[in-house]
Amino acid sequence: MKRVTSDVLVLIFLTFNFFRNVSASIHEYKDEQFIPKSNAFFFHGGTEGLYASKSSSNASPDKPLEGKTFIRFEDVVFLRTRESANAKNEMQSRTGLIETIILEVRDRERIGDAFAKSNALCCTPKLAQEKFCTVGEVIIQHNQDNPLWPLRLQTFFEGKNQEANMLPTTVEINSTGMYYLYYMFCDPELKGTIIRGRTVWKNPDGYLPGRMVPLMTFYGLASLAYLVLGLFWFLRFVQFWKDVIQLHYQITAVIALGMSEMALWYFEYANLNSTGSRPMVITIWAVTMTAVKKTLSRVLLLVVSMGYGVVRPTLGGVTSKVFLLALMYFIVTEALELVEHLGSINDFSRKTKIYLVLPVVFLDASFILWIFSSLSKTLEKLQMRKSMAKLDLYRKFTNSLAIFVLISIAWVGYELYFNASDPLSELWRISWIIPAFWSLLAFSLLAVVCILWAPSSNPTRYAYSGETMDDYDEEAISLTTGVRVISDSGTKLERKEKKASVSTDLVTDQREDLEEDKRE
Repeated sequence: MKRVTSDVLVLIFLTFNFFRNVSASIHEYKDEQFIPKSNAFFFHGGTEGLYASKSSSNASPDKPLEGKTFIRFEDVVFLRTRESANAKNEMQSRTGLIETIILEVRDRERIGDAFAKSNALCCTPKLAQEKFCTVGEVIIQHNQDNPLWPLRLQTFFEGKNQEANMLPTTVEINSTGMYYLYYMFCDPELKGTIIRGRTVWKNPDGYLPGRMVPLMTFYGLASLAYLVLGLFWFLRFVQFWKDVIQLHYQITAVIALGMSEMALWYFEYANLNSTGSRPMVITIWAVTMTAVKKTLSRVLLLVVSMGYGVVRPTLGGVTSKVFLLALMYFIVTEALELVEHLGSINDFSRKTKIYLVLPVVFLDASFILWIFSSLSKTLEKLQMRKSMAKLDLYRKFTNSLAIFVLISIAWVGYELYFNASDPLSELWRISWIIPAFWSLLAFSLLAVVCILWAPSSNPTRYAYSGETMDDYDEEAISLTTGVRVISDSGTKLERKEKKASVSTDLVTDQREDLEEDKRE
């Protein structure tokens, strides 16, 4: 176990260091390689959803870019190999071409020889005779409604220079859409060229990527919702503090973690929107808080399903198993959250994400199976004991949990359909509902638990008691003890007879719990 834990911790450490320099709408290029495709070489410079610029009439003379959407190129440098540079004539002014292409996803078919159903991206002598393209350049069929798009910016190498500096350029975006940025060249002699520099992407109201803008508002509202739930819980907690059980403290911790998680994500997004860079400390805290809350939420559901604090005072022999499952879930969830939130801007490989999603799915399934298995045993035990109030409580909880599981399965199906039908992120303006739904579902389930297990003046409704017959009805008591209960205080004889019977039942119940722990 120690070896597995240490290996996964190393994975998280490496993941963190891999993403330590990731910035939100600032795309950094650090000696990046061009990838061959068809008869061209390309490097994917970034992908983001951008909203159209606001009216220029509202712009201030001091801040000409206020309310504007733009892509700005800063210190972008192309470096070719020494062999490629030495092969050129020093007297030539243009000895190599790198093209920067910006296109909206709807215009993707306008790049390359798509109209002839060819895979060629670069213009060849034969294609130059048939089409209006220049040999050595990327084929672009311009949009008739907007002749300048897809946009092409050219940077040339001069003489035997190894470096070519792209001119500082700001491209204004006047149409809402998902934009792709590519750097491409067609000359095979430029193979081995690398790129350095960065681009800055900005929306009208800040640097937050378009698909993340609605999430900032959602996280703000979600933090307020957790605050309201926490206030309700706190008032009940204070009002009936003498009847509080250990389970109530765990519910309090989950509410506090949920509130902190939503608040951290809101402030992280707000800072990202104003500066264009992720505050790494806040991001790591938010990711960790999310992983901790998800883990504790599942543990809370599991221990409630086991009847902890209701039909059994401790978890007994299964405590170590619950702890191990929770630790494994936290580790893989932390790694997945790091990849999702620190790698979502620069379009990291989906294979990396799949490798991390599979363990999370497996552990989630383990939690669900264990929860419903424990619920079945708890319901059976309560029914045998005829604990009607607790039985009713757990039936409501089981029904609620079953509904949430069915909703989750349906939403997973929709999410798979959504991702399969939108591989190019054309539906980026509504993609925020995917993560928002899971947060909303988790909050709703927590609210149900808070309502069912809220502190009250009648703790026997949910609290464990050594006297397992605390909520028997009068007929059940008389059948067991042979004495009818007449008053609240009862007689000494009634107490003795009831105590003897309950003691026998308690020993039997403890033996059953011990055997159950061994089986689990």
